[in-house]
Amino acid sequence: MSKKSEVYLYGQILGTHSFLLKDGFLQPDKYSEIKEQYFLPGGETGTAATVLASLGVSVIMDGTWIGTAVAPMLKNFYSGKAVDLSLLHYVQDDPGVMDYVVIAGLVRSPMGRFQTLFSSGKRWWNIPEESDIAGCKAAAIDPFFGEETELAADICKKNNIPYVTIDSRHDSILHKNAAVNVVSKECTSAHYAGMAPEEILKLMQNETDGLTIITQGGGSMLYARKGEDIHYMSPFNVEVKSTLGAGDTFKAGCVYGLLHGMSDSELVRFASACSAIAISRFPLPLNPPTLTEVTELINNQ
Repeated sequence: MSKKSEVYLYGQILGTHSFLLKDGFLQPDKYSEIKEQYFLPGGETGTAATVLASLGVSVIMDGTWIGTAVAPMLKNFYSGKAVDLSLLHYVQDDPGVMDYVVIAGLVRSPMGRFQTLFSSGKRWWNIPEESDIAGCKAAAIDPFFGEETELAADICKKNNIPYVTIDSRHDSILHKNAAVNVVSKECTSAHYAGMAPEEILKLMQNETDGLTIITQGGGSMLYARKGEDIHYMSPFNVEVKSTLGAGDTFKAGCVYGLLHGMSDSELVRFASACSAIAISRFPLPLNPPTLTEVTELINNQ
C-alpha cells in the first residue's frame, strides 16, 4: 500500500446472490416471481467495506479466502473505490464462499454451506498480521474465525486501535476489549433466551469499558457503558424495501462514529440512520448510503 488505510476490516467477505421477490415471500408448492436478482459483494465485512467507502472512508479488507467465482466480481466491483484488496488470498481450486438470499420486504431467508465449511476442520480465512493492522485508526472484527479473530483483537489492543465487533457474548475476549459491540436480536435470542433486553445489557455492560448496543429490528435500541443507566433510541421511520445488510451497515456506521470521535448518542444515531437508508433500497451494494443522505435523515427526523 502506498498509504495506510483508515480502517482495517476482518471477517466474512462473500459473493451474495440476492433475489427480491415480486409478490410476497416463498410459499410451499406455489410459484414466486423474481423481481430483481444480483451477484454482488456481501458478508459482514464485505458489506461494511462498501458502506464505509461510500461514506468517504478508506478501508482494507482481510478474512475469507476468495475463490474463482467470487474473485472477478469482487475485483471489478471495488475497482476505483477506496477499498484495498491486497490482503485477500485467492484460491484456484474452489469457486469461493457464496450465499443465496431470498427477500420480500421485512422477510428474508439466507442459504449457504457455512455449517459444512466450519465443520470441515480446514481454515478458509487469513491469519491477521500486525503489520497490516498497525497504523490504522479503527477496525471492525467479525466474531467467526476463532483464534484468528482473537488475534486480530489482540493486535488492535496492543496498538491502541479501537474496534467494533458484532454479536459477541459478554464473556468473550472480543466483547471485553471492544470499543463497540453491536448485539442483534438474533444473537440475544440464541444466547440469552428468556432474558429481557435490559437484563442482557446489564450483564454485558459490566464486562467491558466499551459501548454495548442491543438492536431489536424495528424496536428501540438499548445502549450503555459500565456504570451507566440504560439509554434508549428509536430507529428512523423509513419504508422498508429489503433488510439485507442492515446490521452490517449499522456496524459500518459505528466505525465511522469511532473515527470521528462521536459521543455515544451521536454514534448510535448515526449508525441507525445509515441502517435506515440501507433498508429503504435494494440492492444495497449498488446504492449504499452517502454521508449527505445520512446527515439529511438525521436532521429531518
